[in-house]
Amino acid sequence: MRPILLKSHERAITCVIYNADGDLVFTAAKDNVPTVWRADTGERLGTYIGHSGAVWELSCRWDSKYLLSASADATVRLWDVQTGESLVSYPHRGPVRSVCWAEGGQKFVSASQPFMDSPGFISIYDTPSDVDPSQYQQVASREISIPNKEKCTEVLWSALNDRILASFEDGTIRVFDPETGELLSTSTPHSKPISRMYLSTDRTLLLTCSKDYTAKLLDADTLEVLKVYPTERPVNAAVIHPTKDHILLGGGQDAMSVTTTGSRVGKFETRFYHMIYEEEFGRVKGHFGPINALAINPDGLSYCSGAEDGYIRLHHFDREYVDKQDEVPDELEELDETEADQKPDLEE
Repeated sequence: MRPILLKSHERAITCVIYNADGDLVFTAAKDNVPTVWRADTGERLGTYIGHSGAVWELSCRWDSKYLLSASADATVRLWDVQTGESLVSYPHRGPVRSVCWAEGGQKFVSASQPFMDSPGFISIYDTPSDVDPSQYQQVASREISIPNKEKCTEVLWSALNDRILASFEDGTIRVFDPETGELLSTSTPHSKPISRMYLSTDRTLLLTCSKDYTAKLLDADTLEVLKVYPTERPVNAAVIHPTKDHILLGGGQDAMSVTTTGSRVGKFETRFYHMIYEEEFGRVKGHFGPINALAINPDGLSYCSGAEDGYIRLHHFDREYVDKQDEVPDELEELDETEADQKPDLEE
């Protein structure tokens, strides 16, 4: 599996995403210029110029018409994907760490962090499809204040847009009602900051990763921990394979210590785990810094990783991996055979 190296960012990569069709890759970094590439060849198609601070997260609408970017310059920008034009700038009270379109693209949610005397906020903005973007309101339709200067790291919508899932630096996930702003439930799956959250294609499973050296698979409705994937390093990014029962994890030791160690010591590989058996079965090396972002194509045939070294590595899976069927552990095979022996013979 030989990767395609994508290089246009001058600083550490912060976010990598595919569009819903899987033909475009969007990347962001601390150099404040989001970029779009062809997913099959790695050809750079254009950049989105307008931010004055690091861009932390991107979200592409389902039809690939509009792109949202969350930035440390305390704004969220709405871009025309095709032309690269900045259509709307949404001001916030502090640096914006996360942004996410709702299903259907009629609204989006953002999470800003505390700044000076202002607390952090989870904000919801309306973006009706029957209204020209120039007429969109730049004021949030609802704001949820985050008390005690706590920092929200990621926000996602639930399957029916009836809940907002928010992760925090204290290792908690909090569920809010987007209509009332009410806190519905709280769960603490991690002991250290949650780096990222990722929902499965059908939005029934939630994958979280943390600085506590673990990634965990949760029930998206109850937030019950179903599986745990332990590592010996901070986990900064994690995705669920859309067509296989596999989990991809990326991370590495803190960037402050990277200059004193080699890439092998820093453990900067993408790690592959079996979702059900919680076993690691493969690694992909290449980066010279902690992996900060992972994304997998909706067709399951390729994935992207972005790291502190400023490079994006676009990998297309070998046919051997795509066609390979997962092996069943010996103990499970023995269990299946035992159960089969115990079943009555209906023909007799």
